[in-house]
Amino acid sequence: MKIIFFGATKFSEELLDHLLENNIKPICLFTIPEEFSISYSETKVKNYNYSDINKIAVRNNIPCYYIDSSEHEKITNDYFELINKLKPDLILILGWYYFVPKKIRDIAPHGAWGIHASLLPSYAGGAPLVWAMINGEKETGVTLFKLDDGIDDGDIIAQNKIVIEFHDTIKEVYDKVILDSKKILLNAIINIDNIKFKKQNKDQLTIYPQRKPDDGEIDFERSSMEIYNFIRAQSFPYPGAFFRTVDGKKIIIEKAKIQDS
Repeated sequence: MKIIFFGATKFSEELLDHLLENNIKPICLFTIPEEFSISYSETKVKNYNYSDINKIAVRNNIPCYYIDSSEHEKITNDYFELINKLKPDLILILGWYYFVPKKIRDIAPHGAWGIHASLLPSYAGGAPLVWAMINGEKETGVTLFKLDDGIDDGDIIAQNKIVIEFHDTIKEVYDKVILDSKKILLNAIINIDNIKFKKQNKDQLTIYPQRKPDDGEIDFERSSMEIYNFIRAQSFPYPGAFFRTVDGKKIIIEKAKIQDS
């Protein structure tokens, strides 16, 4: 099977390595620089969960191409012919920040698949784990799905629930997501001809926005539980929850606990 892989995060790295360890080698990789252009920002944004996918490409002798543009048409025009010539059976979009146009997705007979760190249709959109923890959710999950034209609204291939423990940090929940993502992705690829797709109820889709480092400022008018969740949701490897002193100094709080009164 010929697979093309799009990825630019530690999540991408983990899944790509897992595929390679199981003798599934993509024919081509696409990635994004650590600082890149995107539509919602006038300046380049930093990928705080960045992984240099090109290093894996070099080690495994796989062609790798960089994309750095918020212009969907530019992405389509620059890479359509290349992907079309490669004639992939499947395109994997795992840890990615740009919309992949239908023109490219339709090249592969099995379409383009993504993994979202929530139980879709809940928590579609940006930073699903961060939002789930900020909101005090006790469970989340992973969803493997076929990309469509909307935001995380394609047909579901597989889902797994994940428990968010009271003392979990975002890193600990993220590690659970990676573990389950590896399992469902490999299983789906191995059984690709027997997949039964499940339509999402798009009326139930809840879409959350992307988050920026400045969104981590703590509101001390919130309850102690809300502040606790806010802090652990944005701890390492993310920029962190913070407050500013009277002289404007930024203080990041990496860990907190609730003290019984």
